[in-house]
Amino acid sequence: MALPMKKAAMKAAKAGAMKAMKAKKVSKVAKGKFAKAVVMRGSKAKTSGGLTKDQLFKNKRGKIVSKKASAAGKKRFAAIKGWFDAVKSARKALNVSGFVAINGKTSQGKALYAKAKAMYSS
Repeated sequence: MALPMKKAAMKAAKAGAMKAMKAKKVSKVAKGKFAKAVVMRGSKAKTSGGLTKDQLFKNKRGKIVSKKASAAGKKRFAAIKGWFDAVKSARKALNVSGFVAINGKTSQGKALYAKAKAMYSS
């Protein structure tokens, strides 16, 4: 007789435990490698860094990036674009290909620097 009583008591305890369990609270914060993609899709509200859907966009390569960070990067690149173009045209003028350290130890590097500097200042 002790056995059926034990089973009934265990069933009652199990039912009570099930009632006490609440639904798991699901996070609104996307974490991990694809966090920005998950936020863009609308599955989660924001990334762990706090970026929301309106603060993200796809760049020309198709990667989801921050609007603010992308704009800052473009602004920083614009500041050095003149030197970048001068070095590019100096490499073409001197017929330099491959890696050459600008103003490095080699004569080719020194010549490249001098040519680029002249093109940049003019």
